[in-house]
Amino acid sequence: MNIHLPNFNVKNLVKEAGSTISRVVQLTEEKLGTTERTEYDLHFQNLAERADVTKTWTEKIVRDTESVLIPNPQNRVEDFIFDKIEKSKPKRLSNLEHLALDMIEAGGDFGQDLPYGQALIKAGQAEQKLGQCEHDFIATSGICFTQPLRKFLDGEMKTIGKERGILESKRLDLDACKTRVKKARSMLGQQSAERDLRVAQAEFDRQSEITKLLLDGISTSQASHLRHLHAFIQTQVRYYKQCGDVMEQLQRELAKMQHPKPRLRINSEDVDGGPPSSVSMHSCDSDSLVGPALDSDPDPDLDKSLTNLLEDFHIEFDTTAVSTVIFVTECSPINEDYMYGKQGLMKGLVPRAFVEMLDEEHDVTL
Repeated sequence: MNIHLPNFNVKNLVKEAGSTISRVVQLTEEKLGTTERTEYDLHFQNLAERADVTKTWTEKIVRDTESVLIPNPQNRVEDFIFDKIEKSKPKRLSNLEHLALDMIEAGGDFGQDLPYGQALIKAGQAEQKLGQCEHDFIATSGICFTQPLRKFLDGEMKTIGKERGILESKRLDLDACKTRVKKARSMLGQQSAERDLRVAQAEFDRQSEITKLLLDGISTSQASHLRHLHAFIQTQVRYYKQCGDVMEQLQRELAKMQHPKPRLRINSEDVDGGPPSSVSMHSCDSDSLVGPALDSDPDPDLDKSLTNLLEDFHIEFDTTAVSTVIFVTECSPINEDYMYGKQGLMKGLVPRAFVEMLDEEHDVTL
């Protein structure tokens, strides 16, 4: 039975182990301040600092953007896993789509021939459109903004980090060689240490140039990021415009629907029926009560407000054969549909649609 074992170069393994030990010793002595270290030039330090800042802020921008697009952290984790295993992401219903389905179902149960049921169905259909707009916005934003930035982090920035790590190793090797030259006691040892120093210096200089070129490329990458940012803003503008158009259309459709007319309750009696003799009143076909009913429970604050704001005009209701006269005053702030009314200890909101102002010469006594 033949067993193929990998070929190990013992000499290289020993050399690599010796280099690792030498770097650890050099780094430890630098931390303790017992030896000198080679400093990078100012230009390189500025490039490296800019790279660190770029990496930090790009990571934050990507995370924040993904949080805006997909607020649920569990869904973000699932999407990340599916991206890593290169499988299609699961189709999920958004919160808007869940709301749309519930509205449509509720409208069907309440009755499609009733105004509230019709309104719920139309609102649900509009929410479905908003949900589809949201799906398109998330997909487009990922393609034009978050994916390019993440590709930059996973590609270019990782390469830069790797080359900077190699450069730091070369710098430690160079400083270790400098230390050996200083500590060499014999002529032979001195020559060997100087030869190693020249090799380490050449490798350090070559790696330094490679790393500088990569760091300089960040400027080009940021110009590309600017184009991606413009595309993301345009996507947002288009998305919010689509949402606005959908809601304006819904608002127009709801305005065209006929709403039930309210019934006013005064002194525990419903006001509907035939036309009054001295006021113009509309018949009511709904049991819904708009605003608080006039009751006999006094409210000192409201009574004081009505006393201060009471105008010199009246409103007359015809509930049966006898007219009912009440004092009214404008709401504060003024409401287009209601006024404050008072009759003795009874007070509340009075719909403008069911009353008609009496002229000033009309003789009214309470």
